Amino acid sequence: MIRYDVADRIGTITIDRPEKRNAMTYAMLAEFIETVGRAGSDDRAHVVIVTGSGGSFCAGTDLSDLATIPGESRGVRGEAEQADVWWPLVQCPKPVIAAIDGPAVGMGAEFTSQCDVRIASTRARFAWNFAHRGLVPDTGAGTWLLPRLIGLPAALRLLYSGEFIDAQQALDLGYVTKVVEPKALPDEALAEAQRFLKGSPLSHRLIKQLAYEGLQRDVTGHMRAHVEALQTCFRSEDHKEGVAAFLEKREAKFVGR
Repeated sequence: MIRYDVADRIGTITIDRPEKRNAMTYAMLAEFIETVGRAGSDDRAHVVIVTGSGGSFCAGTDLSDLATIPGESRGVRGEAEQADVWWPLVQCPKPVIAAIDGPAVGMGAEFTSQCDVRIASTRARFAWNFAHRGLVPDTGAGTWLLPRLIGLPAALRLLYSGEFIDAQQALDLGYVTKVVEPKALPDEALAEAQRFLKGSPLSHRLIKQLAYEGLQRDVTGHMRAHVEALQTCFRSEDHKEGVAAFLEKREAKFVGR
């Protein structure tokens, strides 16, 4: 099952099937995509944390569930243009933090690539083992986002070999920002989320959109989008509040507009 909780403007999505190391069935995947969309539109949540239960993040697709689907239908869960189906975490208009404890394998590794920031426990392990199953990375994140996160040669090595890397190797590659002991992981993820809460939700949404869409634009196209976003900011309530809070030497109270 997928759990969703909100407290103090932080939404937490938990993949909760510990007896199977949080491996995804098709039904769970649909629920996960729906839950990410719900968090993205929830005004109570300004930052989102994605994590797993029972000492695992997500061990990938449940192959016993996969075997019930005809081969020609497997993994085809939407049209190529449906980014919210394939990359729900990228499409979420809020900062998304992955708190990764234990294995993140296959689809689980792909989900971590779709998050904006990754924090790992010392027992986290990552593997894009699709080639071992005669597949390409199932969400497309491994072949598009991963090379942009860690560089093409390092990404291709992981994709070709399907080998596991541990938390320290992920840190050395720059894939995760911090490695902590398992007991400290929830608090570290919350601390990171609280840092983001100091910013404007409108700014976060526009920054995320500019950054990801900028990966496929030329500079001129990016600057057109940038100018439009900057004009939106100048007209916003959040910009007025940010300036007022600075002049009045107080914490800003942003509304996301």
